[in-house]
Amino acid sequence: MYINHDPEIDAAIVKLGRDFPHLNWDFSPDPSTGRSELVSHWLGEESEEVMVNVFKGKKIDEQFHRQDFFYFHFAYRGNYDTLSAKYGSRTTVHEGECYIGQPYSGYAAKYDSDRECTIIGILIRTETFIREYMSALAADTAMLNFFLEPQKNKFSEEFIHLEIPDTSPVWKLLGIIAYEYANKTEHTQKIIKPMVMSLTMYLSAEYKRLNLHTNIGLEDQIKEYIEMNSDTVTLSSAAAHFGYHPVYISRVLSRKTGKNFSELLLESRMRKAKMLLELTDLSIEIIADMIGYSNTSNFYKAFRQFYGTSPRKMHAIP
Repeated sequence: MYINHDPEIDAAIVKLGRDFPHLNWDFSPDPSTGRSELVSHWLGEESEEVMVNVFKGKKIDEQFHRQDFFYFHFAYRGNYDTLSAKYGSRTTVHEGECYIGQPYSGYAAKYDSDRECTIIGILIRTETFIREYMSALAADTAMLNFFLEPQKNKFSEEFIHLEIPDTSPVWKLLGIIAYEYANKTEHTQKIIKPMVMSLTMYLSAEYKRLNLHTNIGLEDQIKEYIEMNSDTVTLSSAAAHFGYHPVYISRVLSRKTGKNFSELLLESRMRKAKMLLELTDLSIEIIADMIGYSNTSNFYKAFRQFYGTSPRKMHAIP
């Protein structure tokens, strides 16, 4: 995998590894849930919305627990195992892979070897992720569902397991974020939050690439492309992507689905709008922009025609 070969980043990772045992570890039941499982609460400072932690060692044996934040764990050096509540078994996260977990999903990291392993974690407060990072994922329904699921089911057990190519900018960006967090100043949160946004977008793009099927019919490929790019896609851009004339794309969709391009695009946008309205407190203006409407009035009109009601009546926060 990609190796930074940067002594300052290496030193930052070593420092964060030394800090790891001294973080705000608090494994205790969450009284608000009525359940007995241990919950790991925010590990950083109260004022922080994003943080970095690093496990660097030869043995880790976490208690099985849940956590009240989103997390991205990167196998930076070596392989390690995770215990997942959903599957009740170990999943090996290999070097160069990322494991993404939802708030309150069951998790425990396990590693025991003569060789040192390095795991870099990016932790994001749930409310920060929904408020500030969700826009990076709005075009991809699968990713949007994954990150919104905890809003309707607090004990969702889903996770995402991704292989990150050696050449991906993710590794360079991860090193820079770790360096900045290890050398904190009063400006660190302002510096790393947009970098974590970029990291999230790279991971979303990688998730799309790995889940974009090529062995399905053209009409399904087009529908999937519309779904993943619904905030920006046009008939012309879809046609250019697949190397066909727009008229041919229109005919394929109409013949195979009974719907034209505009109808399929509208359905995709409205599904995402409904999810965001019901499960977040994002403003209607932000939601409209996220799904591809630069003019909020056009969004209101389209939503009302599609669902027969105003978006305000579906909004989580009236």
